Amino acid sequence: MRPPATDREEPSGGARALVEALGLAPASDALVEESRRAALAASAALWPAAAAVLLLAPLALVLLALGTPAATALAWRTAPAVLLALGCWAVAAHPRAAASPTQWRLATIAAGASAIALSLALGAEAAAALPRALHPAAAVAGGAATVALALALQPLRAATLALVATLALAALALTGAAPLPAALALGAAALVALAVTRAALVRQRALGERRARREIERRDSRLVAEYEAHGTGWFWQSDRRGRLTYLSDKVARELRALGIEPIGAPLTDVFRVDSAWVETERTLSFHLSSRTSFTDYSVRPAAGGSGAERWWSISGRPARDDLDRFQGFIGAGSDLTEQRRAEAEIKRLALFDALTGIANRQRMRLALEQTLAQAQAGGTHPTGLFLLDLDRFKAVNDTLGHQVGDELLKEVAQRLQRTIGDAGLVGRLGGDEFKVIVPNEGDRDRLAALAQRVIAALSLPYHIDRSTLSIGCSVGVAIAPADGAAQEELVRNADLALYAAKADGRGVHRFYREELLHGAQNRKRLEDDLRQALAAGQFHLAYQPVVSTADTRIMGYEALVRWDHPQRGPVSPAEFIPVAEECGLIEAIGAWVLETACAEAASWPDHVRVAVNVSPIQFANPQLPALVTRALAASGLAPARLELEITEGVFLNEDASSERMFRALKALGVRLALDDFGTGYSSLGYLRKAPFDKIKIDQSFVRGAIQPGNRNAAIIRAIVSLAETLGMETTAEGVEQQDEIVLIRGLGCSHIQGYVYGRPARADDVRAQLAAAEGYAVPIGHKTSRAARHRVLRSARIELAGERAEVRVRNISAAGAMVDGVDLPAAAIGYPVALELEDGLALAATIRWVDDEGRAGLEFAAAFDLDRLNQPAPRRAA
Repeated sequence: MRPPATDREEPSGGARALVEALGLAPASDALVEESRRAALAASAALWPAAAAVLLLAPLALVLLALGTPAATALAWRTAPAVLLALGCWAVAAHPRAAASPTQWRLATIAAGASAIALSLALGAEAAAALPRALHPAAAVAGGAATVALALALQPLRAATLALVATLALAALALTGAAPLPAALALGAAALVALAVTRAALVRQRALGERRARREIERRDSRLVAEYEAHGTGWFWQSDRRGRLTYLSDKVARELRALGIEPIGAPLTDVFRVDSAWVETERTLSFHLSSRTSFTDYSVRPAAGGSGAERWWSISGRPARDDLDRFQGFIGAGSDLTEQRRAEAEIKRLALFDALTGIANRQRMRLALEQTLAQAQAGGTHPTGLFLLDLDRFKAVNDTLGHQVGDELLKEVAQRLQRTIGDAGLVGRLGGDEFKVIVPNEGDRDRLAALAQRVIAALSLPYHIDRSTLSIGCSVGVAIAPADGAAQEELVRNADLALYAAKADGRGVHRFYREELLHGAQNRKRLEDDLRQALAAGQFHLAYQPVVSTADTRIMGYEALVRWDHPQRGPVSPAEFIPVAEECGLIEAIGAWVLETACAEAASWPDHVRVAVNVSPIQFANPQLPALVTRALAASGLAPARLELEITEGVFLNEDASSERMFRALKALGVRLALDDFGTGYSSLGYLRKAPFDKIKIDQSFVRGAIQPGNRNAAIIRAIVSLAETLGMETTAEGVEQQDEIVLIRGLGCSHIQGYVYGRPARADDVRAQLAAAEGYAVPIGHKTSRAARHRVLRSARIELAGERAEVRVRNISAAGAMVDGVDLPAAAIGYPVALELEDGLALAATIRWVDDEGRAGLEFAAAFDLDRLNQPAPRRAA
């Protein structure tokens, strides 16, 4: 078996060169291939004549000796030569054969030449039997055929060698190896072979030299062409009068495209100095007239209008002859266009937002500084400042991806620019935050109208990537100099106003008020105190019972964290939990709550569970299962007695990590509850994907459910039916009246949680409660439900004894409201207050109850029309 081609021994360098020179090896480069094809083409041009001679010469002898046996033998022996000649011609010239490798075509023709030579030798042997009178004619015919064949093969070295070798061997065979003829034949063949070989090697060396010259020429041509076509440099020359006599072609073409004919025109009529650059301190005319050199002057076309965005840098010096006579100027130039464009792009990127194309944070800062400085210099010219934040934009990014989010931001920027128009400058600060500067405008009514137009425009549906998107916008407004004469102060106050707008339910605008700054300062102090509270032992847990609807037995408690501030007293969780989440303390507090709840619940009866809230931030931490394991191990609490309450917020970034977390927690044996079901981004897919043991129905569905015509009862019944189908328990939150117990039990809920069975209590009180009444709960509070209340979440102000404070309205009815965020002593019950829901809407009320969670119940002095909450706020003069 023949070894693979990769394993064959390669011929030595000299042998390889000879084989390639003869054309029997693959061509080493295109030049060799080109030479071989030229040789084949030259041979193809000669083959018709050679074939004709090979046909006619034997044919003439056959005709002259017709009728003799020798004529017949001659015809049969020479006929193959003609056919072989035609075949060689086809190999050399036919288009199909031209597609084959040249080394195979040359080898084929060499083999054909050898066969033709053999046929001619056999024909010569037959011609010897012709009558003696025809021998001279036979000699002439044979010589003519040999010469014709040699001429056809002459361009092909390998074929020539094959012909010579075959003829020499045939001569030896025909002469019977006689010494003298054999010596002559072999000698002649050797000389011819040596000459042919030497010619082939000389040709090969010539090709090598030609190849080297061609490479040098090609390289030089490429370098010159590249420099001329793509290089930045060019040359120019002028005569004594400053008229251009030479200019590189590429620059000349550009100028002609702009309508400028450079050759013969004065240099100053072709180029003008770009005065925007400081290095061009003197004009070209000065240097031309004074015959002084100049270097790196930035110039532009002297004509062509603003569309001629071309810049060059030129240098020049006077040219003098041997007699020191001035001949004109010679110089060089380089293209500055891309450099200038790059500098302009850098400047644009430094001042404009790359995504939306509007002003960026840096430009808005500079513009606001300039506007405020001009206002101060020119008197009291007010300036309005809007800070905008898109509502529900994060949900778009999370569900549809950042590419759709980017397209949405572009459309928002366009709408914002169209809405503001010439009234101000629009910019993007980053993310979904925008800023608008409205100079020379301080009228609150006009600014409010503009803010409302912005909110309306940005709240219209967007159609992006075959999706219809709906978002909103919240706006904070500050006015200089009343709300701050310095930029930092004005921006801070506009941001506080924006924070208030978002707290009031989003999709609204709010003006800065001094109380907002006090609130922000209070939050900062709260954050500072919160950082010390955990280490100082200021937290404790309060437990609210979870009662079975079947037999009113206490089945568990929800652990609620409480903060006893040494100066402020009790601080509402609604006040400090958001601050803890913002400043990164929620995980440390959550870990403390988990460990403490497990330790205190370990002493309860075995059937009583403890529920602990898990924030989305905790849930996203991969260390949560390990934290739960440590708390269970340290307390000895059975895993089945620990219930982790998880809000729907964990599903906003739903991915594989969420599923892994659910599996890891269930593997520990703990129970999982979906808290506040029905609010936020509710989806039945949560129940399908997450292994919950319980659904907690949000209190917004419980309150008012007992009222005639209210649909909440039907919603609760549907949730209960779904939970039962999935094998889950249900807990109704926020039950406060005793008649609601009957309703909730009738709707099928398995558990009740709310003030109707008592307020959250400390661990000692829990043990006493479990010991009393053998662990059964006793309802307290109102026996019948109050008037329907509407759940809201909005900022308001409360005034008591001349003191004003920021509060949040949690629910409201025609008769009263519940607020939180204010710490009132029990002695405040019965005091009159004023509740200001918004500018111009203040309600007289009386405090009816307070609790240790910072909440208070107010009774209005007169019935309040709830429809007024949906009416726009009255305008207030600036």
